[in-house]
Amino acid sequence: MPELPEVEVVRRGLATHVVGRRISHAVLTGARVARRHAAGPADLAARVEDALVLDADRRGKYLWLVLQPPGDDPQALVVHLGMSGQLLVSGAGAAPQKHLHATVDFDDAGPQLRFVDQRTFGGLALAPLHPDPSAGAPGPGEHVHGIPEPVLHIAPDPLEQAFDRAAVARRMKAKDVALKRVLLDQSVVSGIGNIYADEALWRAQVHGRRPASALTKPALGRVLDHAADVMRDALVQGGTSFDALYVNVNGASGYFDRSLAAYGQGGRPCPRCGTAIRREEFMNRSSHFCPRCQVPPRVRRVPRQLV
Repeated sequence: MPELPEVEVVRRGLATHVVGRRISHAVLTGARVARRHAAGPADLAARVEDALVLDADRRGKYLWLVLQPPGDDPQALVVHLGMSGQLLVSGAGAAPQKHLHATVDFDDAGPQLRFVDQRTFGGLALAPLHPDPSAGAPGPGEHVHGIPEPVLHIAPDPLEQAFDRAAVARRMKAKDVALKRVLLDQSVVSGIGNIYADEALWRAQVHGRRPASALTKPALGRVLDHAADVMRDALVQGGTSFDALYVNVNGASGYFDRSLAAYGQGGRPCPRCGTAIRREEFMNRSSHFCPRCQVPPRVRRVPRQLV
């Protein structure tokens, strides 16, 4: 599933190719693409027509276009990428991609915006915008139009101006659960998924099964710093693309997978110490770590009851 860097790459593409254009027509094929829009695909398509695209915005792994319908308040077209959703910019006369579920045309007769989703876990929905509950007056480029209703419960991500590192470290410290579980909790800190959690923990030399409450607040702050740094590094390289599903709006893949130190590197030498990276099951997914640099916590033994 795409994480913050991959979604930010798409957002930047939308900002370049879609923002400032007015929608002339939209077509949504099938009910699943609009299953999060209660009124259905025909209603969604009708309501976006004639709307001006004011902005492309993001929080964590959540992405939306800010639309200005004529004579109405701005609305958010929330895009759920799911496991395989793609937003692509294509010439209107280009052959339709396999698994094409939505097309958006603009009144300038320029390239279409297309939503393609192989596994159909993603989709589109219109939602009202609300003031950001996590911040005061927005700074330059910071959610100036507000946050969509479905995203209000999502915490700021480490690359946002609204991100309060000290406050997040305090929240993490209060949780007596595995540190990696806390990093994946989008209500605590957003944007970090399995890939960048493993990479941040490797850089911090901390095992993900260590209880967050067992670390000091400065140590938790350093983990957050590493998470921010590794996501910035991934952004420079267009994100992490393991297959053709993770691409930017022009269809190009990122190449940060070549720089991964831990995630997906099971059996390969740790770039820091040479020990083989180990893979283990965690929360129905895989975790990757160096057993020398990231010493696993001891298993708590339950004392035998005396009979």
